[in-house]
Amino acid sequence: MTALVWTAAVIVIAALAIGRWLDRRRLAQLERLLGVADAKLEHLELQFEKFAPPQIVDRLTDATGAFAPERRRVTIMFADLRGFTALCDRLDPGVTVTMLNGYFHRMNEAVSRHHGHINELAGDGLLALFGALESNPWQARDAVLAALEMRAELASYNVTLRAQGLPELRFGIGIHSGEVVAGVMGAGGLFKFQVSGDPVNVASRVEGLTGRFQVDLLITEEIRAALDDGFRLRPMPAAEVKGKPEPIRTCHVEGLATELADPAASRSPGEVPLVPDLR
Repeated sequence: MTALVWTAAVIVIAALAIGRWLDRRRLAQLERLLGVADAKLEHLELQFEKFAPPQIVDRLTDATGAFAPERRRVTIMFADLRGFTALCDRLDPGVTVTMLNGYFHRMNEAVSRHHGHINELAGDGLLALFGALESNPWQARDAVLAALEMRAELASYNVTLRAQGLPELRFGIGIHSGEVVAGVMGAGGLFKFQVSGDPVNVASRVEGLTGRFQVDLLITEEIRAALDDGFRLRPMPAAEVKGKPEPIRTCHVEGLATELADPAASRSPGEVPLVPDLR
């Protein structure tokens, strides 16, 4: 009996040891699989962020963070390069893409620094939103500060382009604010976060007025009313635009009130002035 007991005990101990070894092996395999999955998810998020702002990626990859459609006040900025389509016909495609990528990179940095995000790129134009992803009572001011920094960044970029023997770029920016519907929209497997409503159309029309008035930055009365005295504004003539029964009044943003009449006169070539965030 004693021998049988010892034999049984040895068998039980061996079985337990084998079970523990198998459990550790399964755990190690599971940890490896989880590590691979985490690496793939991180890679996917990094790639996704090339096509959508990080805030949107974070919300979409969080099971509890779905975008519920809602009405909210948003400030919309349209920016478009002047004459770039004709320029493309004269440039090598590789040079064209390099120029655009450099331009968009600088514009995105300026917008992001002032709490906005570029929501869409279309050809040589961009649509940026302020206050779309989270409530922002300073969104109008942020958008104008971003636009002023974009102006400075473009001046700096043009210095680089000239040094490379490339033509300079010019843009027009229109900014408007109003209530829109914000949410994830799309069909057929193609979806994106976007805003919809008349304020979007108005912002686009205002950007178009920059060419008519030969200025680079126009804001609507809604934006002007939300600004403090820290900006130099020049009222423009009321103008009729497509889709609006009444003429639209706009202002040209010449710069910050603290800037000199000719800011470039006190800066070295390529120097980008700091645009303060006074919150």
